Amino acid sequence: MLVPEGRRRNLTERLGAWFDRERRDLAWRRTRDPYAIWLSEVMLQQTRVKTVESYFPRFLRAYPTVRKLARADLGDVLGAWSGLGYYRRARALHAGAREVVEKYGGELPEDIASLREISGIGPYTAGAIASIAFGAREPLVDGNVARVLARIFALSCDVRSPAGSREVWALAGALMPDDKPGRHNESLMELGATICLPAVPRCEVCPVREVCDAHARGITAELPVAKKKKAPREVRMVALVSRRGAQVLMGRRREGGLFGGLWEPPMVELENGKAPGSLMGALLGARTLQLKTVGEQTHVLTHRKLKIEIATAVVSAEAPRPGGEYDRFAWQKRSDLRRLGM
Repeated sequence: MLVPEGRRRNLTERLGAWFDRERRDLAWRRTRDPYAIWLSEVMLQQTRVKTVESYFPRFLRAYPTVRKLARADLGDVLGAWSGLGYYRRARALHAGAREVVEKYGGELPEDIASLREISGIGPYTAGAIASIAFGAREPLVDGNVARVLARIFALSCDVRSPAGSREVWALAGALMPDDKPGRHNESLMELGATICLPAVPRCEVCPVREVCDAHARGITAELPVAKKKKAPREVRMVALVSRRGAQVLMGRRREGGLFGGLWEPPMVELENGKAPGSLMGALLGARTLQLKTVGEQTHVLTHRKLKIEIATAVVSAEAPRPGGEYDRFAWQKRSDLRRLGM
């Protein structure tokens, strides 16, 4: 999509001036350390800024450099990540750190092609690192940027489709200024996070409303165009919380599967016609357990909605043999649970 030079300059200048005045004071904006910026962008994927604000400095204190992260045990890294969710990000970050040490001597490369070759660094993250840390004229597109551009230019495409994504990326590239490309990218993300909101955009205080096609046409709420998401499939499960003094029985999920390598109370999916106590007993290599229901928890994933019945029961003193989705069961001290990747 061709953007007239006058409009491009007008838009980028308005965004930059607004960003300089109104940007939030966030820890990762006080540094140009490529590693810290990489970490922040990975943490911010599908996670609220408020949550990341507490995890980011704590994780950096534990792993202040790429080399320190690369040398760390994956289990410890997952423990430090515990609570942020989407643990695949932490695994990729850890693997990527090792690659940076092996291939680049512990320093992130500046060119976009080399960044893209590192585990866990896709087009968006590579664009963020290249533009913000190194000042490269590289675009980036996340959900916020796609929504902002779809409204400013009244795009009729589904921005989440392959063709729509290509169109938005091309547009983002065409808008890149020669000066301060990192600030420009951050301003687009900031506008989407604080002003150009998904459900109720705050057009009355938007710094670019005068150059926004959707605002001029009165169709802001209708954009971006997107297909309706399929509702997640509901899965009913039972989780066992079994105590032995100051210890709790925990299971570590097998690598490669859902939540691989993470610890949790043993869980089984409920089956029609089968008693929960029988299913849990089979998992733990025991006879039918006498379960007592004490609560329920709902956990919504991208494609599944887990309705988890929480139960207690007495389990034999020995840790059960591995079974089902678990490669290990162990009695863990309650005081140690915080350090586990859960």
